[in-house]
Amino acid sequence: MSNLKHPRRSALRAAATAAAAGGLTVAGDATARARAASRVTPTFVTVSGAGGMPGGIDQLALRGHRTVGVSLPGHSVTDPQFALDYQCPQQPESLATRPSPMAGIGLDEFTAATVEVVRRVAEFGPVILYGGSMGGATLDRVGNTVPHLIARIVYDTAFCCVDLASADDYLATPEGENSLAGNLAAVIVADPAEIGAVRSNYRTADPDALAGLRQALMAGATDAEFHATLAALHPDESATASGENSQVRAHTWGRIPRTYIRHTRDRIIPIELQDRMIAEADRLTPHNRFDVHTVDAPHVPNAEQFGRIVDILDQLTQCLR
Repeated sequence: MSNLKHPRRSALRAAATAAAAGGLTVAGDATARARAASRVTPTFVTVSGAGGMPGGIDQLALRGHRTVGVSLPGHSVTDPQFALDYQCPQQPESLATRPSPMAGIGLDEFTAATVEVVRRVAEFGPVILYGGSMGGATLDRVGNTVPHLIARIVYDTAFCCVDLASADDYLATPEGENSLAGNLAAVIVADPAEIGAVRSNYRTADPDALAGLRQALMAGATDAEFHATLAALHPDESATASGENSQVRAHTWGRIPRTYIRHTRDRIIPIELQDRMIAEADRLTPHNRFDVHTVDAPHVPNAEQFGRIVDILDQLTQCLR
């Protein structure tokens, strides 16, 4: 009996060893497949517009995509954007004179921060660089700097500076003359020359100022949608970024596949201005034209409208496979 047990034990050990080896092989194959999949799974790197909070896009993550927001200099949680004088009751004298964490910060700093994030995530797969509004100026510069690291660049009703140098230059064109960007001046509470930034009081209760903001940013929004948007905006923004040169170059930025998402009811960047920038870019690189999509939305979309934008972004990932 004992002589029979030993071969049986040996056989069992051999079977266990083989099973373990097979398990390692399966696990190894699964790991290899996961690593291979990660190399074709894109990461959406998002750049916010003026006053925007850093962050990725949750709805894309819920669809299985990687997404990360760039924390632009002056906009991190450690920067004193939200000081005591901005709370209730507000302290107007302090708001008008307190130095800003945005002082001295412009497109150079925004570009460096974004390039750093792009470099880090590019190790894990293709990068789709996404930005809206003034974030487009940063996209322009990043596309000029590291075009080889960007699989696609997406402008969501954002400034794309082609024939002209800056966002301010485009707002001064005939296509930009109907912009309501000037409405935002009603909530500026400090001299930019004194504090080194543009400081806006988005917590104002002035009905006329709020009506102007809503018309410019989010016409048609409910009170809840509009007030939630204002609550999420940083009060301080760069005093120089909108006037700085972010002109794209054909031999760098022009190599990147690109998408523009038009907002038909935008009153900050009117649809005519959006179309002008698209046309200029297509003339610059006729072999690599904008992939254009359109949503019926104001400058800042509500949740339902943004869901349609997420549908567009989700579809873009199919182009990378």
